[in-house]
Parts: sequence; C-alpha cells; structure tokens
Amino acid sequence: MFTILFVFCLSFLNLFLFRKFAKKIGLVDQPNERKHHDGQIPLIGGISIFSTLIITLTIFFPISDSLLLYLFCSFILIFIGLIDDKIDLSFKLRLLVQIGISLVMILIGHKSLNYLGFIVPGEALHLPIYVSYGLTVFAVIGAINAFNMVDGIDGLLGGLSSVTFAALGYMFYLSGKSDLAIFCVLFVSAIVPYVLLNLGFPFGQRFKVFMGDAGSMFIGFTVIWLLIEASQNDVNLTISPVTALWFIAVPLMDMVSIMFRRIKKGQSPFKPDREHLHHICQRLGMSSRLSLLFICLMSAIMAWIGVWSEVNDVNESIMFLLFIMIFAVYLYLISHIWRITTFIRKSFKSTDPT
Repeated sequence: MFTILFVFCLSFLNLFLFRKFAKKIGLVDQPNERKHHDGQIPLIGGISIFSTLIITLTIFFPISDSLLLYLFCSFILIFIGLIDDKIDLSFKLRLLVQIGISLVMILIGHKSLNYLGFIVPGEALHLPIYVSYGLTVFAVIGAINAFNMVDGIDGLLGGLSSVTFAALGYMFYLSGKSDLAIFCVLFVSAIVPYVLLNLGFPFGQRFKVFMGDAGSMFIGFTVIWLLIEASQNDVNLTISPVTALWFIAVPLMDMVSIMFRRIKKGQSPFKPDREHLHHICQRLGMSSRLSLLFICLMSAIMAWIGVWSEVNDVNESIMFLLFIMIFAVYLYLISHIWRITTFIRKSFKSTDPT
C-alpha cells in the first residue's frame, strides 16, 4: 500500500514539475482544426508517468535483464515521442523506430508471438520462427498506434489503458506472478494523477495536461510487452493468446475500423481525422464525459469477458470466433452508423402521435 501511495504522489509531483518545464520550452499542444481545446496544454503525461515508474522500479523492484531492456525500449519511445510532440516528426520515421524496438524485443529480449493457442479446434498452433517475427513486429506497431489513436478526448487513453492493466494485473495475480501483478497496479497508480489533471480535477482547467505521443506510444508498448509476457509461455500461461485480444478490444477495433474507412476512401490509413469512436459518440450527441464513460464501459465489459473465459476455462476457439463476430458487428455498425441513426430518427418521427 505504501508503494502505491508513493507512486501516486510522485506522479502528481512529476506532473507539476514537468508542466512548468514544458511551457518554458514550448512542449505544448496548440488548438487547430482537429484539436478543439482552449489554450496551450503541456504534453507531459507520458514523461511524467515514465519518470515515476523508473524511479519506483529502481527503488522497489529487483533489477533484471528483462526490466532493463523494457526500460531501454521505453526510453527510446519516450525520447522519439517528445521530439514528435515538439516538432511533428514524419510517420515513416516513427514507424522505423517502432520496427527497431520490435526487433530489439525479439532478438535481445527473446519475446515474440510464436504461440497462438487453440484458436482453431485441434492442436495448439505454434508459428514458424520468421512468421513469428513478422507477426510480433506487426503486433508491436499495432498496439503502439492503437493506443495512440484513442487519445482523442480527455481521460480516454488513461481510462482504456487502466482497464487493460487492471485485467492483466488480476490475471497475473491469479497465476502467482506477483511482481508483474504489482507492476500493473503501480502503472495504474501512476496514470490516475494524469487522468485527474487531464479531466480538470481537482485544480480546474488551469492545470490541464495532455499525454502526448510520447505517453501514448509508451503505454501501447507496455501493453504489448505485458501481453506477450502473459500469453507466450505455453508451459506457464497467464492468459491464452485469444484473451489478449479481449483485453485491448476497443483500441484494436477502433484502429482497424478507422484504417479500413480511410483505405476505402483512397486515403492513407495513417492520415489524422475526426472519425474515431469518440468523435462518433460526440457527433451522436454524447458529451465528452458521457463518451468517455460509454467507451470505457465497453472496454471494461470486453476485458471482463476475457477474464471470465480464463477463470472458467472456456474453449479458446469459441472465444476467438465470438471475438471475430463482435468485431464484424462493430465494423458494420461503425461503417453504417449515420445511415442507422437516420433510420432510427425517422422511425421515431413516424410513430410520434404529435
């Protein structure tokens, strides 16, 4: 409990220290046609959380080669992210760095997606080494950008990542991996102060901060690192590989659907726009806070389904098929959302006795 309180307070302190530094060097987010906020907001959520964790892990955790590699990779992403937040790097350069980080994970950390479990009936599916390497690079890039893309309204990135870390922490706890369970709890403890300031609590909009690309990339990388740690030891699994999909369902579905729509329009899949799930919720009439609550509730339900399937040992192929079905329904609804809402509104008008 002391460690959790220490992380919470240290994270708050770092946020206040870094926000002053950010304003001095111009590390702030400016309003534009896509970003509808008031004033210049410091982009220091990521570096504050990373600094808090690196201090905490150094003091309270045993130093291992795996931890050092994780911190090294995270530092590179934080560094590149801060530069991107300051001068807006090209996506190609960021992608190159993400590929490099993936290869470091694979070749030095020996962490890769080589086991897919029983996603099809029969024997467990093990991938050939080079297929595994390619899939791992794809997964790391996907996770980093999925969490980067959801960072569009106040509290959303912190809320969705906290759901994922909470689900992972609970499963690590059940499997007896206490160090990883504690790490997940500490990560959430470091995120909560950011979420509070991001939402304007308790000091109002004057002390508002944003996560920045540095933070979203760092969080996405941490998520995929932990998911690989949890699902890729078929001798001592924490979760099955298919459960990992349920734990990041909402960011994953949002990223795939938005890329699908952009490609369908003949645009780059990485072109920024205002057609993410949180934007759609707001255009449907939800407030920013209601959109936050709705999307985080969606994520919590999906994560709970994943936890429930693990605890009750539900067949993996059934869970994989169910995930694909939900994903397909989501893609259809999002792709036809305006047609559906127009039909519903006309139906209500036609049944209105007045």
